[in-house]
Amino acid sequence: QVQLVNSGGGLVQAGGSLTLACTASGKIASIKSMGWCRQAPGKQCELVAVITTDGSTTYTDSVKGRFTISRGNAKNTVNLQMNSLRAEDTDAYYCEADVELIDGSTWWGWGQGTQVTVSS
Repeated sequence: QVQLVNSGGGLVQAGGSLTLACTASGKIASIKSMGWCRQAPGKQCELVAVITTDGSTTYTDSVKGRFTISRGNAKNTVNLQMNSLRAEDTDAYYCEADVELIDGSTWWGWGQGTQVTVSS
């Protein structure tokens, strides 16, 4: 019912920047929130940043001041600008969304992961 498609990610040196983008499509009436979590092998996905429908943002402490989540120009798109990247930011990043569908039900889930690798 909802598809989340990521773009961005890749390999960057420590101190560099990357931008991730995520677009939600499907039978969407409105998006309550969209964000990113990151997951190391064998661990739970850690919430990195989220933006709600009213524009409120939340960040995990380790990325505050370095990452910025924002709505993209395209409909149902969010961007994650990642600056001053560190080796410990290396992970698979997953876009997640909390969506109200056109039939009035809700949907919450993740898209496919995109790898971010920061070399020290």
